[in-house]
Amino acid sequence: MPHGGQNKRLFRQRDSRSAAMPFIMLTVLIDMVAIGLIIPVLPSLVGGFTGSQADQAFWYGVVVFSFGIANFLASPILGALSDAYGRRPLLLLGFCGLGLNFIATGLATALWMLVAARLVGGALQANAAVANAYVADITPPEARARRFGMLGAMFGVGFIVGPMMGGLLGAISLQLPFFVAGTLAMLNWLYGYFVLPESLPEERRRPFHWRAALNPFASLRALSGLSGGGRLVAVVGLSGLAQFVVFTSWVLYTTFKFGWGPRENGWSLAAVGIVSLVVQGFLLGRLLKLISPYRLVLIGLASSMLAHAAWGAASQGWMMYAVVFLNLLSFTVTPSLQSIISKAADHSSQGRTMGAVSSLNSLTAVIAPLLSAPLLAMVSHLPRGDWRIGAPFYFCALLQAASLTLAFLHFRAVGRTDA
Repeated sequence: MPHGGQNKRLFRQRDSRSAAMPFIMLTVLIDMVAIGLIIPVLPSLVGGFTGSQADQAFWYGVVVFSFGIANFLASPILGALSDAYGRRPLLLLGFCGLGLNFIATGLATALWMLVAARLVGGALQANAAVANAYVADITPPEARARRFGMLGAMFGVGFIVGPMMGGLLGAISLQLPFFVAGTLAMLNWLYGYFVLPESLPEERRRPFHWRAALNPFASLRALSGLSGGGRLVAVVGLSGLAQFVVFTSWVLYTTFKFGWGPRENGWSLAAVGIVSLVVQGFLLGRLLKLISPYRLVLIGLASSMLAHAAWGAASQGWMMYAVVFLNLLSFTVTPSLQSIISKAADHSSQGRTMGAVSSLNSLTAVIAPLLSAPLLAMVSHLPRGDWRIGAPFYFCALLQAASLTLAFLHFRAVGRTDA
């Protein structure tokens, strides 16, 4: 009889774990739709409080920096807390923080209110780190690259629906996308509260230590020490920095160079989401059967390097779309790197490890606006169509070239002949 009860218990646990992946994918989808909603309109919202394009670029950089620095400091804490108390409560905290942040941003009537709202939102929002740890909990190491790709596909869907809706709603009112995003985030909290199961069993949890968690650089040092993954920290950092510089530059760049508004930017970002969905949701699994994650990282970084240079040199708006669709393989880099790093961590530290990766990405999000804002301000006086307005993208191409070089040297040093 005890044996039969144990089998039933194992069956229920296996059934819950098999259902958890769709749950977390839908959770991430709703999260990314909410985030995508605000991307086309946040620079314009900041512009409503400034008097020139140079001031707009500067204050937009401050607002983005505020979110990034708060997220950088908080991510390792929330990741370590998820290792100690489970993923579910931390995800719920993130959804609630995100929802309140969006609503507060929409209600802001001054620049200081925008900055304050983004600081609080960044501190509470660590959904990406915890979601990645959640997937690592329920997935064997050999299947993680594919599942991280599935998670990336949900990011892609979110970036199709979110920016498209944000552009359309922003054309009506700049505040409307923030209220819709806040509502979606709170609905996500309700969904998580009633549906999302816990992924981390009690026996795999580890004690939480404030001293270690309060030092964000300690998590980066721990990440550097992972066997087989440590020297990839520079690759993750440089590649992430390039992505965030593009992320923080895209809307203002296309506004300065092509005269685009929220609607045009919404559609262009939706195109990025479509390509991300196709690659990470449908092509990545097939590619991994033919090409190792190590080689995909190298090919993807090379593609990204060329794409950034081409975006910067684009003389007409349609060229931005052409480069997006030609830059397919760059979307394989992040899930492949996550898989390589995740395999190097043990079961009890997945949350801490993915929290450290998220913290590193947050650090690049902190640095990115400090670089993109001055670059955009420097070229904001140039006439539309001038090739020099692409300065942020040329800088990103150099970052990706350095990342590609380091990745190649690392894989050769650790004996990955398949790379």
